[in-house]
Amino acid sequence: MNKSAPMTSLRFSPQDLIAPIKLALLRLSPLHQIRNPVMFVVYVSAILTLIDALTAFRNTEHSTFGFTLVVSLILWFTVLFANFAESYAEGRGKAQAASLRQARSDIMAQKLEDPANKQLYQVVPASTLRQDDCVYVSAGQFIPADGQVIEGAASVDESAITGESAPVIRESGGDRDAVTGGTRVLSDWLVIKVMANAGESYLDKMIAMVEGAKRQKTPNEIALGLLLAAMTLIFLLSCATLLPFSLYNVRQTLSAAPPVSLTVLIALLVCLAPTTISGLLSAIGIAGMNRLMQANVIATSGRAVEAAGDINVLLLDKTGTITLGNRQAVAFFAAEGVAPIQLVKAALLSSLADETPEGRSIIELARMSYGQTPPSKADDMIFIPFSADTRISGVTQGDRTILKGAGDAIEAHILKEGGTVPPSLRGQIETIARQGGTPLMVAQGARALGVIHLKDIVKKGIKERLASLRAMGIKSVMVTGDNPLTAAAIAAEAGVDDFIAQATPETKLTYIRKRQEGGEMVAMVGDGTNDAPALAQADVAVAMNSGTQAAKEAANMVDRDSDPTKLIEVVEIGKQLLMTRGSLTTFSLANDIAKYFAIIPAVFMAAYPAFGGLNIMGLATPHSAILSALLFNALIIIALIPVAMRGVAYRPIGAGQLLRRNLLIYGLGGMIAPFIGIKLIDMAIALIMNGVAHV
Repeated sequence: MNKSAPMTSLRFSPQDLIAPIKLALLRLSPLHQIRNPVMFVVYVSAILTLIDALTAFRNTEHSTFGFTLVVSLILWFTVLFANFAESYAEGRGKAQAASLRQARSDIMAQKLEDPANKQLYQVVPASTLRQDDCVYVSAGQFIPADGQVIEGAASVDESAITGESAPVIRESGGDRDAVTGGTRVLSDWLVIKVMANAGESYLDKMIAMVEGAKRQKTPNEIALGLLLAAMTLIFLLSCATLLPFSLYNVRQTLSAAPPVSLTVLIALLVCLAPTTISGLLSAIGIAGMNRLMQANVIATSGRAVEAAGDINVLLLDKTGTITLGNRQAVAFFAAEGVAPIQLVKAALLSSLADETPEGRSIIELARMSYGQTPPSKADDMIFIPFSADTRISGVTQGDRTILKGAGDAIEAHILKEGGTVPPSLRGQIETIARQGGTPLMVAQGARALGVIHLKDIVKKGIKERLASLRAMGIKSVMVTGDNPLTAAAIAAEAGVDDFIAQATPETKLTYIRKRQEGGEMVAMVGDGTNDAPALAQADVAVAMNSGTQAAKEAANMVDRDSDPTKLIEVVEIGKQLLMTRGSLTTFSLANDIAKYFAIIPAVFMAAYPAFGGLNIMGLATPHSAILSALLFNALIIIALIPVAMRGVAYRPIGAGQLLRRNLLIYGLGGMIAPFIGIKLIDMAIALIMNGVAHV
């Protein structure tokens, strides 16, 4: 399970940086800045110091002008790079929209005048289709728009949308009737009812969601923002009281030292306020959404990304999540009077052209268990491809025809040919079905040869992945329509904590509500219309892109790969987002400790020489100390942008261990880094000033 979440690429090429820089400049508007109270204080401080510098220049106070102007420029630099961090994160998300657009093309559609008459149609551009129009799509043609299959069944290639090469079956009725525009029909035909007007398809909606990476803040983020704003307000009031105190002290002591200037007080406020985490807060949240996009998951709600990090219960569908989804052959059962090797050879022959995972597994089982290898394809072989209507495939060679398929479909063929199915074979079919397997009957002409047992195989490593979830404090629950005996067997093999057998929409919904009433956060994955109520109720709901429109509309995330196991990655990404925010908050607050030792001695040294003893960094002058602290304050935001974008490495550990780790790495590191950084910057400033003085 320790499959790491995809990392956001950080290629700082000129092409990547131009748009975020422009957007960062546009975001200097007060209306945008006021959304972040801490950075708004820095923004106002930059304006005040710029005004102070211009006033000093007009009054020919050139020494004050130079220092105040440099402070103002550093503050503007800080604001711009906080804007840049957010803009760059959003830009990475918008880049995803370009790849989505490539899947959309204006193709021609066969619009039916009457859905009952597939021969009477008009060829029109797909862009002219409207909701409730009906189109006919046959093998080799592209599906022109999102819709619902109202007639027919076909194999569909959805790789243009999902990236998965394996085709899927789409048919009318049930939970597999939704199709997406831009996908291609491989076999048979479909009559599709268009479900959205041009420009309103689900692909268009996904593009809009990706481009609109701006999101509402989550409850945890709001709470953190309030904490940071409260801290800033406290520091603001503290710094505001220092000016009258300084003026009073100068008058009372008749000191020759000047009172603390507005510029110095602003520098003190900016360094004390938690500007680092405030500058990165939006970028961290947006980067979490971007990591989901890198995993091919579109989040329709920013809240859901963070909620994934607080999940207590995870509902996992059995088929495709716990099990491989593609059934595999595990045994051959020959009918009475049929030698097992005869059944195996017939099954091999009927599977020669079967490229499905089931077909390949039959060939592999014959090789491993009976030492049989598939014969070469002969010129006189005529292969019968699988059809969603007949549910049968096979081969004709000479005067013999070998077929394999669903038990009832093969039995209907045998009866039509005048044959019968032995009762013992029917009993074997029922036994396999009761065990949760799938019986596949093989026949030659009118004679039943036997049954192939196809079984859901529990995914390799799923037990370890579920154990990792358990280590995170997440309870895994398998949801299946199987009978309790079959469900219990698979649950035990997979290592899930609990299971719900013979699940209905009402069962799922009731289970989720009960858990939520107990204060737990529940995640669920689904793809069918019957999953929609539970998906709408779940805190984190992931719908498969291959699923029904109802499921996708009810969910707050859509997996374009239609891989139910992706939910586990979503949880990891959500937890990684929370860990990143916690780690960088710890680092930011620890930064202030070092900045105290740089700024406070510089502020009070002139009036109180005893404060010089606190200058443990040995900073050159009060002005260089202030400039060094401010520069470090701005540069550390730039240095932490890659961390915010990539996220802190995720480890499934408890809250106590996580707190100790943050304090040791980011707390201690946040205290040490400023001492080193501020000292190096101060040395550089001192060298520059000495060079200027000599000139």
